[in-house]
Amino acid sequence: MQKQFQYKNATISYTLVGSGQPVVLLHGFGEDSRIFNEQLEFLKEHCLLIIPDLPGSGLSSILPFDAGIDDYAHCIKSLLEFENIASCVILGHSMGGYIALAFAEAYPQMIRGLGLIHSTAFADGEEKKVLRRKAILFMQDKGAFAFLKTSIPNLFSKKFREAFPERIESLIEDSRQLSTEVCCQYYYAMINRPDRTNVLKSNLLPVLFVIGTEDMAVPMDDIVKQVHLPGCSYIHILENTAHMGIWEATAQVNLYLLDFIKQVTTLAP
Repeated sequence: MQKQFQYKNATISYTLVGSGQPVVLLHGFGEDSRIFNEQLEFLKEHCLLIIPDLPGSGLSSILPFDAGIDDYAHCIKSLLEFENIASCVILGHSMGGYIALAFAEAYPQMIRGLGLIHSTAFADGEEKKVLRRKAILFMQDKGAFAFLKTSIPNLFSKKFREAFPERIESLIEDSRQLSTEVCCQYYYAMINRPDRTNVLKSNLLPVLFVIGTEDMAVPMDDIVKQVHLPGCSYIHILENTAHMGIWEATAQVNLYLLDFIKQVTTLAP
């Protein structure tokens, strides 16, 4: 079921389907909730899925101020309160993982499990910040779509790019709806986010890590430095997979997500 609610003068669109353990799926930069279509079909018989379009993506309007990662996390809290959901498992892909970490830090009482799908608790290093600032200048000059159509293919492994060029082209076309304003807002939010490794080490939350061996956006070596921090980690490494395991290794990722949700659900609240 497609639903909407109002958050700070913005209309936020989300999908609500299934029943049982509430599970929030948060998409990344250059995406919207449709990126999880395969996960939705697989998981909807096992849990209550809440899959929002983040502010400014998909059918959701942009927040009317300079939003940061913490603002997006508060938006998710407001969505859950709107649905009278007291606690959830929250799983984020890429930028969605940054939001999931911010949510876990701000609202620990509302979270039962945390998943980082090709995502990291580290803040951007100086080199990454420079690259993001260059991308912002490029988007302001040429438009967001000019940036996305060249950057999206690099999120996939060479093998997937060669086998499924039409799928990548469809994702590029879907990205046309993203405004330059919101893409720059997302990049500024990512530049300014703090290191959140403390979230991984400061509580006993079960944490899921999904890692791609060929991921250049969130390199495996960086994630391996974090997997020992939580008290309880579920670690899955996808061979010959880049940043988009939810598409590149769909069947594997779906099983990893389901297993994690089941494990978390059996734990005492």
